[in-house]
Amino acid sequence: MQLDFNPITVDDKKTITSFTLSSPLRNCDLAFSNMCSWRFLYQSEFAVYKNFLLIRFRIEDKNRIAYMRPIGSGDFKDALLQLEEDSWQHGHPLLMLGVTPVSKDLLEEAFPGEFTYIPERDYFDYIYLREDLATLKGKKFQAKRNHVNKFKKQYAYEYVPLTPELIPECLELEAKWYKANRTDADQEELREERQSMIFALQHFKELDLMGGAIRIDNQLVAFTFGSPINQDTFGVHVEKADTHYDGAYSIINQEFASRIPEQYLYINREEDLGIPGLRQAKLSYNPTILLPKAAVIKKIKSE
Repeated sequence: MQLDFNPITVDDKKTITSFTLSSPLRNCDLAFSNMCSWRFLYQSEFAVYKNFLLIRFRIEDKNRIAYMRPIGSGDFKDALLQLEEDSWQHGHPLLMLGVTPVSKDLLEEAFPGEFTYIPERDYFDYIYLREDLATLKGKKFQAKRNHVNKFKKQYAYEYVPLTPELIPECLELEAKWYKANRTDADQEELREERQSMIFALQHFKELDLMGGAIRIDNQLVAFTFGSPINQDTFGVHVEKADTHYDGAYSIINQEFASRIPEQYLYINREEDLGIPGLRQAKLSYNPTILLPKAAVIKKIKSE
């Protein structure tokens, strides 16, 4: 059967989230906002096959097709076979990315011993209890509380919800951040992140994003935004701050977490991409789940 894949656009939100929001999967990759705002880089496409959502995208300079594992209900093995056939039509054995332990169990049930698993530590997701980030209670958050309290004493700040009207100021702050943080080594990655962020901000309402910002002396010094991944997990996709204000990252993190609806037990703050400073910062907030993700390749059967 020929699968009918189509590019992911803002207009596909209702169809795609009808699968992802009811799924138990908490991967940051499955937030619709991420799929949409990163499509320029991965040429992400989707298809609906029976009761499954199928997602494919391009990696390795767009020369290789990869997939997310099928999301939905019904004959999981059949859905995998459809992906495998589609992959071979592009000349490759089936490759899936972002495969978590619960997905690995399903793959093994469908095809025991037929996959090779390659853990990708740089892409593990950092998942926190929303209440931990909102309240910073307990001994393990003492240093974070001190940092936040110091900021509160030092600055007369205001937290405001992020609205489309604030987007020009967000872009201005991001441009300043980009100029201060880019290096020759990571210039391309930062440029891609910037493109994704600008798309999300420009489609803030359509993507149903929620965010917040910090003002000092009527000037924007930090902003953040995110969107639901599933019914109990909210994804924080972007967080930017002016580091001239010591503690700006800590305060926007805590203030925003305290306003995320209580139905979301967890907050997924995404991966560290192997960046040492980012890894240290994410670990310092004591994730309740460090979600393993693996690249998975279907073994080629020898004749």
